[in-house]
Amino acid sequence: MLIKVSDYIIKFLVKKKINHVFAVTGGAALHLIHSAYLSKKIKLIPTVHEQAAAMAADSYSRITKNCGAAFATSGPGATNLVTGVSGAYFDSVPVIYITGQVSTTRSNKGTGVRQIGFQETDSVSIFKSITKYVIKIKKSSEIVYELEKAYDISKSGRPGPVLIDIPDNIQREKINLSKVKKYQPKKNNKYLHESLKIKKLKEMIENASRPVIILGWGVHLSSAEKASIQLIKKLGFPVVTTWGAAHIIESKLPLSIGTWGTHGTRYANFTVQNADLIISLGSRLDTKATGSPIKTFARGAKKIVVDVDQFELDKFKKFGLKIDLKIRSDAKKLIQELLKLKIKTKKKQINIWINQINLWKRKYPIITKKNFTEKKINPYVFINELSNQCKNDEVIFADTGCAIAWIMQAFKFKKNQLLFHDFNNTAMGWALPAAIAGSLAKNKKKRIVAIIGDGSFQLNIQELATLMKLNLPIKIFLVNNFGHAMIRQTQDQWLKSKYFASSFEKGLPKVNFQKVVESYGLNTISCRYNSELKKTIKKVINSKGAYFCNIEIDKKHGVTPQVKFGRPNEDPEPLLPRKEFLDNMIVDIIK
Repeated sequence: MLIKVSDYIIKFLVKKKINHVFAVTGGAALHLIHSAYLSKKIKLIPTVHEQAAAMAADSYSRITKNCGAAFATSGPGATNLVTGVSGAYFDSVPVIYITGQVSTTRSNKGTGVRQIGFQETDSVSIFKSITKYVIKIKKSSEIVYELEKAYDISKSGRPGPVLIDIPDNIQREKINLSKVKKYQPKKNNKYLHESLKIKKLKEMIENASRPVIILGWGVHLSSAEKASIQLIKKLGFPVVTTWGAAHIIESKLPLSIGTWGTHGTRYANFTVQNADLIISLGSRLDTKATGSPIKTFARGAKKIVVDVDQFELDKFKKFGLKIDLKIRSDAKKLIQELLKLKIKTKKKQINIWINQINLWKRKYPIITKKNFTEKKINPYVFINELSNQCKNDEVIFADTGCAIAWIMQAFKFKKNQLLFHDFNNTAMGWALPAAIAGSLAKNKKKRIVAIIGDGSFQLNIQELATLMKLNLPIKIFLVNNFGHAMIRQTQDQWLKSKYFASSFEKGLPKVNFQKVVESYGLNTISCRYNSELKKTIKKVINSKGAYFCNIEIDKKHGVTPQVKFGRPNEDPEPLLPRKEFLDNMIVDIIK
């Protein structure tokens, strides 16, 4: 059977149940573009910028738990993908990126010159460090083997993006499927953990008096959400989450303590830092989680870390953090093993521990009565009201900066809600293209909420055109704090509050966002006072079609509390009076 290479690629994506592919047109990708358009089984979504296409494909994978896909042309088309590909790589998201390349007859072919063909760029070298696999196709007969191989690599072990670079002339060639080389997937390494480690794990659980379970993004990646909740209920242990796992646990559940770390709550940080046992499931425990220096993290606790990546397990020794039990395993498999065991915990001591945590929660709430008395909008009051009005199974996309930090501290998650963010790359501009992909993945049936900072909005504001072209009912809340508030907070800490390049007064341009957004055809509304929030949010949330809401935050607000670099996580700013701080500490303090 003869088939055009670009047609085969589309058939392959369809076979893998990828229903949408994101792209920006270009000369070296035209055959891919045309093959997608001519297919009745896949929908090609032209974005305005390749960065948005890359981010949309990443988001599509996160929400469907299948591969996403994006096309770009050679040269600037390929290089514009870099930020989006990086986000997928650092968050272990499987995406197939395909870039066009100049014809093989126009390749520099080792001449030493920088470029022969128009827009010729060495994509393989550029993407090598931010993909699990990258290859340039040299002849058309390789495409079947390489596509299957790339897909298998993207989904196996620790997932991640792959990139295939295909010269223009190869895309248009025909191949005989009966004669090309086929790829045989390798049997997945199940990371079977030794029975001795399970025995040791059980022993450590049974001896704990102040335990804490940590859930990370790996729980989502391994589809272990339900199993993790079963485990928490079985053990009766309090649980904290990374940002990537925050939506897994309902905030109202008694054992849910929320997020911790450098931008976590004070009570969650007291909980983790005073624990005597940490069970980390699917979290790589980055420095945002552990604080700096890393050896101050949960220093009075035995530590169990479960991760699918051996490199993540081995890194701790290099940074001076002792891990008492390291288990290389898929999070779901390990949780299922624990659910089979008969485990006898120290219920009396654990109840005392939970009572202490509840005391911290009452004593150090994120939102206080004083916040509601402010005239201008307090960001925590906004997030609180938004979470009140968001329904079960809401899908939320958040951009970086103060916006995501405020959400993670104050949003009250309900059952089946999903929240997605570019967790480790934290690229400005991610949420809008991600929300577009999320709406397409849900076939416009579910309402999509995007929470975007004013700085982040500028990075991909052009994708409002894509949103309106597709007629997607996305509700955009612009967290407008008139500049880069998180940067200003850092400048307060280290640079004498000189707001260079983070404020209107020191370099940033003023933008009338409502007028810009209206020019794209969206309905808009603005909210400036706490007293207006409930009514305004209700109007936006319950509206039909796309809606843009400009939430003007009083720019004096930063993320509170926040741990200053160099201090342990239990001691965030604003600092507590020293006697009060000491009274809350069970483990030895850092002097």
